[in-house]
Amino acid sequence: MTGASGLIGTALVPALRADGHEVVRLVRRSTTGSDEARWDPAAGTVDLDRLAGTEAVIHLAGAGVGDHRWTDAYKREIHDSRTQGTGTIAQAMARLDPLPRVLISASAIGFYGDTGDRPVDETSPAGTGFLAEVVTDWEAAAEPARQAGIRVVHPRSGLVMARSGGAWGRLLPIVKLGVGGKLGNGRQYWSFITLTDEVRAMAYLLDSELAGPVNLTAPAPATNAEVTAAMGHALHRPTVLPVPAFALKIALGEFSSEVLGSARVLPAALQRSGFTFRHPDLASAVATLA
Repeated sequence: MTGASGLIGTALVPALRADGHEVVRLVRRSTTGSDEARWDPAAGTVDLDRLAGTEAVIHLAGAGVGDHRWTDAYKREIHDSRTQGTGTIAQAMARLDPLPRVLISASAIGFYGDTGDRPVDETSPAGTGFLAEVVTDWEAAAEPARQAGIRVVHPRSGLVMARSGGAWGRLLPIVKLGVGGKLGNGRQYWSFITLTDEVRAMAYLLDSELAGPVNLTAPAPATNAEVTAAMGHALHRPTVLPVPAFALKIALGEFSSEVLGSARVLPAALQRSGFTFRHPDLASAVATLA
């Protein structure tokens, strides 16, 4: 697994080990234990000897889209960290003998761009904008693994709802202070998934027959205003101070277009395959934060 130290990886590694899997974490620094292997995405190298006999690879690594202001340099880092890393992993997997069964290569609902109130699923085309272009290139970078005959899955994750880390890790303290409110007009859809269901879905993809894009979002996306109100109710805090769109644009720059944009994304592939969500709606999801 790459990206094992991130929000999803730190929850997924122990869950997979609890299920009886042996997990090897790919790291860029010098290894410090038998459960680590070295890789260097910029140089295109992976310790293939350490990965001999690997059945599956979960590739989660990539620069965070909300970690820094979107300068031209950081936008290149967002793009290149995903395409270079994915290409390196896909090419390494294609060289292994025997071949791994599956590559689960992380992706994002940014593929769909701003959908307004129009629902989209895995059959919908790419949207427009920076993140839509990044995701298109990101998924295409896994082609060497597909060409080698490996099943490749692209879990297009929504906003992962967790007490710490990710978008919710930043939003939760603000709401707890009683100064949280809707962002912009609040009508934009947020397609969320709890960390619990994200981890369960990732593990499910290992043994399912799904391939290609798979949306990892709860079945009932909600508007930002609805999310904000539900969080205030669950945490017993007021949410009456909206954040104007112009203030977000000043604070976040170009990234504000993603915060204010709307993505009404449905997990059609997961549901057709029989996956069931523990937190399928906003009320049950927000309860995990209280």
